[in-house]
Amino acid sequence: MSTASPVLRKTALNAVHRAAKSKMVDFGGWDMPVDCCGLIAEHMAVRTAVGVFDVSHMGDIQLRGPGSLAAVQQLCMNDASKLAVGQAHYSAMLYPNGTFVDDVVVHKLSDNDYLIVINAGTREKDVQWVRQTIGHMPGVHVNDFSDYYTQLAIQGPRAAETLQKLTSTDLSGIKNYWFTWGQVCGLHNVMIARTGYTGEDGFEIYIPSDEPTSARVWGEVLAAGAEFGILACGLGARNTLRLEAAMALYGHEISDTINVFEAALGRYAKLDKGDFVGRDALVKIQVDGGPKRKLVGLEMIERGIGRDGYPVFALDGRRIGEITSGSPAPFLKKNIALAYVPVEFGALDTEVAVEIRGQMVKAKVVATPFYKRAKKTT
Repeated sequence: MSTASPVLRKTALNAVHRAAKSKMVDFGGWDMPVDCCGLIAEHMAVRTAVGVFDVSHMGDIQLRGPGSLAAVQQLCMNDASKLAVGQAHYSAMLYPNGTFVDDVVVHKLSDNDYLIVINAGTREKDVQWVRQTIGHMPGVHVNDFSDYYTQLAIQGPRAAETLQKLTSTDLSGIKNYWFTWGQVCGLHNVMIARTGYTGEDGFEIYIPSDEPTSARVWGEVLAAGAEFGILACGLGARNTLRLEAAMALYGHEISDTINVFEAALGRYAKLDKGDFVGRDALVKIQVDGGPKRKLVGLEMIERGIGRDGYPVFALDGRRIGEITSGSPAPFLKKNIALAYVPVEFGALDTEVAVEIRGQMVKAKVVATPFYKRAKKTT
């Protein structure tokens, strides 16, 4: 019997990562850098200056045609009819029982054209789900353009200054969760979106996925950010940054066994927009009194780090839940976690215990996000 590992998919920047001696890992079937310059250094660069991530493993599904809005509305829980051309929003595709196929970002390219950015580890499943769910609807064409683009995320308080050197587009005119097209690094019609997954200001750019172009733009971004101390960043810092910002990760805070209200994402489920997959189940959950468990933020108040999968107990010894994501928070200098617990344990300052290597270590429920960037005063 063969014991060979499955062949990992590579982004166009894989050779660049390896040449830079980045530590590579299997992430959802992709060969990706977990760190490039050290996790803490990368995390702090994004919080205080700027970092750049290769996120080319993310998926891109385009819905085009006169029926595309109706298809997006049926497929996703947020209300895409509220989007203007050039605007994006956070949403999710749900199963009929109200749990997650995936969380997504929907971009309105035109009145008859929408781009749905999906997660890496669920790409094939998501594409199949989209085709199965709305492929029969009239006036809509579904295209999977995931491998056509290299996606770079330039994140941090100096992200705009870094990217502005490489484009004639006035980045100050792009609001958060809006996008435009412009020339970047000499490439025409590049999509420039003011989005990200770090809790910081920043941009995501979509460039052709051929290796020479991707490597050239990667290098030019690093050169443009050099005066600000830009660092190439990997999945490790991406994870600790999104955890400080309490952003959900598929397979952790959201999954096919977790519903929208449990995940505290009900504000994005627009039940009054009309029918969509999962709506009936969400209405029933509300009618039945709401979810029985909820996602909470935990801060360790005794020495110890609550890691993914560690059990959570009431102080009387009853097991009540489990940590979905946990880590030291490099910027906050605290040990934090997200966990599912019964709603009666969800009040702020409620004390619980996390089992860490056989020892009960106290934690308390705190408000999320753990970190929120300061608003600009000018």
